[in-house]
Amino acid sequence: MTELRSMRKLQPLAAATLLTLAATAGSAWAQGGESAAAKAASRGASAPAAAAPAATPASDAAGAEAGRAAAARAPVEQRTLKPGDYIAAVVNSDIVAASEVVQRQERMKEEARRRNENPTNELIHKQALDSLIDERVVTTYARENGPRVDEPELDRVVANVATQNKLTMDELRKRLAAEGIDFKRFRENLRDQMLSERVREREVQGRIRVTDGEIDKYLDERQAALQDRAQLNIAQVLVPVPEGAPAAVVEERRAKAEAALQRIKNGESFAKVAQEMSEDANKSKGGEIGLRSADKLPDVFVDAVRDLKSGELRPTLLRSAAGFHVLKLVERQASKASINTIVQTHARHILLRPSEQLSPEQATRRLAEFKRAIESGRATFEQLARANSEDGSAQEGGDLGWVGPGSFVPEFEEAMDQLPLNGISNPVASRFGIHLIQVLERRDVVLDNKQLRDQARMALRERKYEEAYSDWMKELRARAFIETREWLD
Repeated sequence: MTELRSMRKLQPLAAATLLTLAATAGSAWAQGGESAAAKAASRGASAPAAAAPAATPASDAAGAEAGRAAAARAPVEQRTLKPGDYIAAVVNSDIVAASEVVQRQERMKEEARRRNENPTNELIHKQALDSLIDERVVTTYARENGPRVDEPELDRVVANVATQNKLTMDELRKRLAAEGIDFKRFRENLRDQMLSERVREREVQGRIRVTDGEIDKYLDERQAALQDRAQLNIAQVLVPVPEGAPAAVVEERRAKAEAALQRIKNGESFAKVAQEMSEDANKSKGGEIGLRSADKLPDVFVDAVRDLKSGELRPTLLRSAAGFHVLKLVERQASKASINTIVQTHARHILLRPSEQLSPEQATRRLAEFKRAIESGRATFEQLARANSEDGSAQEGGDLGWVGPGSFVPEFEEAMDQLPLNGISNPVASRFGIHLIQVLERRDVVLDNKQLRDQARMALRERKYEEAYSDWMKELRARAFIETREWLD
């Protein structure tokens, strides 16, 4: 299962969790930035696992005191500092190395440049340090409260990391040694990563509640949005009123409009009355404006004819800033879309994750080369995905299966939805890395009521995830012992 779909259900750490994710001891392989999979994971309809006791201290002071006590009982330097390195922060029983902060800063600066942003060095430094502290807070909490990661499972993940990096286990050990990374520390970093993602998922999902009332409201809003996409043909007799006109003029204009309305009620043709009395540009067409999408019409018009059937006359005048209107709904064409019908897409992708050894620009160029190779027939998408993709779907040739709206992160889904059948995207950046996407098939699927409500629940959980995650992190930090130290950058 690909990490993109981890929005619905957290999977074991993908084989594509590169060496870069484990080398957090200051290696050039270290990949900065919080794991997006962890933050976006499992926001879907799957029922959350039973949560462990949440971090809810009686007070911030009591929580901080508990953190200090835990830090005093445990050895601090779980990570070995390289010669010349410094401790930038102590977090519970762990540390943040200065070299990690510098590395994270450089990565954030590069990301800012790609977004044409220019944050100050002070802001970048604070964000880099805070993100690393947050990671350590989660890691130390996960070590004490997370589900056990047994050795066979960890062995499989390490083996998959070697495979994804096209290395044998012996070559992996040698590569790590050349980078100054202890193999045992490497394994423990992977274990921490797995624990952190699982605990984060369990704790955050356990806080999210979606009520039946919220689902009802969500579906009502979607239904209303579909109605706004209906096509309306409205005819009008317009009797304009000049801005700031005196009361006498307003009454004279009203009387003219009332006379037009009464003629139509008495059986005269709307078109004939419009041609004779309307002061609108469409009077020669019998006052008809033609079929237009409701969301392209003034709200005051849409609201005025909302309860009318095709061919019906509005029984009273409409007063607007322009003047007085006699309105008739000539035709209403309902939107063909239905909240019970969704479009499912069958797609595949190749994912490259930028790292210290592969910049975003290099990843983009490489994927562009892949696209040219596929289009020229020199390689197939499946072959390139199996050999190069850094996602859990690689072994299936990048195949993501059939998915409905809301299954993927927005930046990926928007690009996918714009592709024609068999079309291949240009490289697309998401929070996971850089993607090459191909759409294989599309189909309409009619959902039953349970499926419809499940989809609504999934969308609402997604909306609430960020707030729940933020609240959880605030509570964890309040409980933690955090001490930052001065050092020369």
